[in-house]
Amino acid sequence: MSDPFQDNPDLVACAALVEKADADRFQAAMAAPVAARAVLFPIYAFNIEVARAPWASKEELIAKMRLQWWVDALDEIEAGGIVRRHEVVTPLAMILQGKDMSRLKGAVSAREKDLERAPFEDWDALHTHVDQTAGALTLEAAAALGAPPDMFDRIAVWARAAGFARYLQAVPELVARGKLPLPDGRPEALEDQARKVLTTLKGAGGLRGLHRGLGPAGAAVMECWQAKALLQGVAKDPNSVADGRVQLSEFSKRLRLLIL
Repeated sequence: MSDPFQDNPDLVACAALVEKADADRFQAAMAAPVAARAVLFPIYAFNIEVARAPWASKEELIAKMRLQWWVDALDEIEAGGIVRRHEVVTPLAMILQGKDMSRLKGAVSAREKDLERAPFEDWDALHTHVDQTAGALTLEAAAALGAPPDMFDRIAVWARAAGFARYLQAVPELVARGKLPLPDGRPEALEDQARKVLTTLKGAGGLRGLHRGLGPAGAAVMECWQAKALLQGVAKDPNSVADGRVQLSEFSKRLRLLIL
């Protein structure tokens, strides 16, 4: 089988971007088959570019223009015609040309919330934001890899858990940037939310079963491999969020990914 990365500098650039800016997703993608990586890396690179856009300038108008640039690029991909030349847009178009881009457009629009200093009005709003950003990313990857629609609900539950865990990991950085990232930062509130999300995972079934049941599309949920353990850690030690200790050891991460 041919290597899709050979003689494709755009795919290589996407992989390099993910390796530098999103080490955990890079690790998960590298554990997937090569063919799946050619789908995952452009989608993950897109996420990095869009997530950076709100922080690219102190001028809100400029940040919104950057986000609009990505909406316009997605419009071109959806239209199925000529697409602007860009090291992320070009490979993204290769895998999503002519497809419905509403999920990824929603992810771009949701990033406007990052322009605001105010916290989410409640936990439901925060979880909706996670669904629209991290969740949309996982679902788009799963769909691109051929996941059946009747599996999307289970995928979305695990995607929310992984996205919420990542958001909690980012809390200290968001605070340093001047944001109020949580609707309620009390330890008891964080413990309660972590336990609630963990409860939803019971209804979605185990990640290993989901991963293997999806066949080739299972590569899309590999990025969720730390979610349960991270949220269990927050439930036991909610102060870890403010302290920036929501993390697993490298040994634990590698082992959990290996047995997925």
